[in-house]
Amino acid sequence: MLTLPIFLATLGYALLGILIFIVSFVLVDKLTPGELWREIIERKNLAVALLAGAVAIGISNIIAAAVHG
Repeated sequence: MLTLPIFLATLGYALLGILIFIVSFVLVDKLTPGELWREIIERKNLAVALLAGAVAIGISNIIAAAVHG
């Protein structure tokens, strides 16, 4: 059975990971030329969508490794 401190620590790390992911993905979006979401949504650019997905997975793996220890 999870105790309250363990649950709160888990929740805190999860929220921290999500926040770091959002900030880093927005940073990647700003560093790439053009508008990432316009390319994906309006122009249906599959290559940009695959790039964004790969970046998201890479950032997630880095954050998970950092949070896990």
